[in-house]
Formats: sequence, structure tokens, C-alpha cells
Amino acid sequence: MTGFPPRSPGSGLELGSGEIHVWAIPLDPPPERVESLGRALSADEWERARRFRFDKHRRQYVVGRGALRTLLAAYLGTRPEAVGFSYGPRGKPFLAPPFADRGLQFNLSNSDELALAGFVHGREIGVDVEFLRPMNDCEEIAERFFSESERRVLRTIPFPAKQEAFFNCWTRKEAYLKAVGEGLAAPLDSFDVTLALGEPPRMLTLNGDAGRAAPWFFHHLRPAEEYVGAIAIEGGTWEVRTWELIP
Repeated sequence: MTGFPPRSPGSGLELGSGEIHVWAIPLDPPPERVESLGRALSADEWERARRFRFDKHRRQYVVGRGALRTLLAAYLGTRPEAVGFSYGPRGKPFLAPPFADRGLQFNLSNSDELALAGFVHGREIGVDVEFLRPMNDCEEIAERFFSESERRVLRTIPFPAKQEAFFNCWTRKEAYLKAVGEGLAAPLDSFDVTLALGEPPRMLTLNGDAGRAAPWFFHHLRPAEEYVGAIAIEGGTWEVRTWELIP
């Protein structure tokens, strides 16, 4: 499904210093795979899964959480069901004891039938993915949420490239907000990012200050033809390695 090479985490995973690992997770596997991944979920995760009104959304949640547990277990050398989570003020998940002091940070995002999970040591990371659905009103949405400079750039881009540029901007913004634990609580127009196709992903200003934006590292992702994604992390020089999760 994805443009990432397939890999199984079955024999364990090593995350090197200066590396970010990103895994694409198809959310529509065969029913037996859904059942297998669901066995690792905790009671509170199953309680949340049962609150979804539609079977599709319940299945996507179960697969995403089960796959996240599978990957975390492979990095930590434990069983998926042994992984526990704590949550920040805005709901961002972190590892709970006894693994909280291992320094492994992660973030999960999903859109339509694909999720992305990012892993790194020692720094909080934000990951976002979006399905490239038709967006004929993308300029109107940008006028409400994007910064003045981003809106100005978007206006100059013709269709259909305008829609992908919109999602470039959106994923970079949301990845940053997830990295700092704000979700969509902070104003999207309080910082500027690049968005034009082919332009390197980066933050231009943060609260009007280019110096505050400079330490932030961004990485653009195309995990599949109809999806675009982004990573945001503060500081450092990083090698990004990508795979598609297979059983």
C-alpha cells in the first residue's frame, strides 16, 4: 500500500542515536490480523474502541493501537500487552512505568486507512499524516487558520497542486503542535512553515521570530500516493528511516 519498504519487527528493533524511525501502518488488514492486534489492547482501550459508532472507525482504532503496542514492544524488548501509557495535559501519550525512564519517545497519527508512527530517543516528536482528499475550499480554510505569509503563497499555486500544498502546510503545523503537546490548542497562525511543492520543509518564524524557529527540524513524508505526512522535532541532526509494518 505504501511507498515505504516493508519490514517485520518480529526479531526486535534497534533505534540508533540520531535516528528517527517512521512506520506506515495500513489500517485495513485482514480480519484475523485485526483480531490478533486487538488482543494486546488494555481494558480502557477496548472501552474507547466500543464507543465508536461505526465498525470502520473501531477497526482503525484497534489496528492503530495494536500496531503501536507491537512496535513499542519490539523497541523495548517486551510484550505488546505489557506496554502502558500515561497522558499529557492535552492527551499526548507517553510510556508509563516501568518503561518511562527508557527515553523512548513516540507519536501516532492516522487519516483514512493509514497511520504513521514515529519513534526517537530523548526528544519529544510530532507526527502527522493526511489523506489527500479533494479540497476545493482549501483557500477558504487557509484564510481562517493559516498565517498571512502562508495564505499569500497558497494563493499563487494553481490547482491541483494547491491542494497538496495545503496539506503540506497542515501536516507540518499539526506535527509541530503535537511535538510540543498542544494538539490544535495553539493558534495555527502563530508560526509560519513552508508549503510549496518541492520547497524543503521548515519553520520560518515562531511567534514572529525566525531565531526561535531555526532549531526546529521538519521532514516531509509521502508514505503512499494519496497521503502526505510530516515530522517535527526540536534540535539535532537526524536521519529519518521509514518502513511499512508487516506482521
